[in-house]
Amino acid sequence: MSYQRIKTSQGGRGMELEKEIGLTNEYYLNNNLAVVHKKPTPVTIVKVDYPKRSAAKITEAYFKIPSTTDYNGIYRTRYIDFEAKECASKTSFPLSSIHNHQLKHLQSVLNQGAIAFVIIRFTQLNQTYYVEAEKLLNYVSSTDKKSIPIQWFEENTHEIRYNYVKPVDYLEIINQLYF
Repeated sequence: MSYQRIKTSQGGRGMELEKEIGLTNEYYLNNNLAVVHKKPTPVTIVKVDYPKRSAAKITEAYFKIPSTTDYNGIYRTRYIDFEAKECASKTSFPLSSIHNHQLKHLQSVLNQGAIAFVIIRFTQLNQTYYVEAEKLLNYVSSTDKKSIPIQWFEENTHEIRYNYVKPVDYLEIINQLYF
């Protein structure tokens, strides 16, 4: 049976990958393999509307501080920390999609001995890659280009193959690289 991912609108970009990582993390947790959670985004709520007593609707909020990465947890006594991004291009990943404070955070956790990486999905190609943070940081620091070509991913990263039970099985790659 062939699996076809649902295409999302610009406003819902990243939601399908996030959902699949959530399912994968739930599998890891339920099977006592790893404990990995999505980090909450720190926001300040400014205005709340109460249309009825039992329902509250946030109508205005601001990000408190720039967030670091999307996920963190522990696997086989090692701290893991990673970001997840989706990209609609067929030819390259725009570096504007990953922010400088996120790159600094990845470098900081690497300095402490963590396993750090980025999961990047090319939605139009239906390809998902595990990108070691060290390789991404080296690329970014050695170029003035505004994007990373797809060929770089094919040559320097690990493709994450879809699995029905664990849709984004990044532990398989961590096992190959670290254990």
